[in-house]
Amino acid sequence: MHHSIYALFDFELNRNKGYSLEAFLRLPKVARASLLQYRDKINDFETKKRNLLFLRKHLNIPVIANDDLRLVSYADGLHVGQEDVLRIDTSLEKAVTKIRSQVGDKILGLSTHNLEEIKIANTLPLDYIGLGAYRSTTTKAVTNILGASLSSLAKASLHDVAAIGGVKSSDKIEGVRYLVLGSDLYED
Repeated sequence: MHHSIYALFDFELNRNKGYSLEAFLRLPKVARASLLQYRDKINDFETKKRNLLFLRKHLNIPVIANDDLRLVSYADGLHVGQEDVLRIDTSLEKAVTKIRSQVGDKILGLSTHNLEEIKIANTLPLDYIGLGAYRSTTTKAVTNILGASLSSLAKASLHDVAAIGGVKSSDKIEGVRYLVLGSDLYED
């Protein structure tokens, strides 16, 4: 079983760890990643856009934006959470269809947390689902820990699965294509 590294660039975490964008790019696990998500809850739009363009210029992998549909034209795709989608439309199906029409053929991922959300995701025009949290994490408040059940849930997905939440590069999770690494990117 081979997992691909899905690097999560969290602006606040990166800054708190004292890394520049350039230093982040030199992290060994980032160099081995096959996908990167840019998550930034604090900067203004122009800064996010500039950082996304910088990351895309210096990485030979798809760089996707988190949540903000306005950033998709500067990225290779978009990852959205359940709550973010429902701000676009109260119907998840309609919301994802609207997002897909704006994202076009770029990568589109959706966070899921349980079997019900996976079954709905199976009917949606997505490229992958994020599934978690695998274990508790220091970067995000998590109430739903899937642990060992993540594997059986992943097998119910018709889309590629990215394990999220407290994932380490040493984890072996059956049925999962991507390991989404946040804090673990900074570990040796």
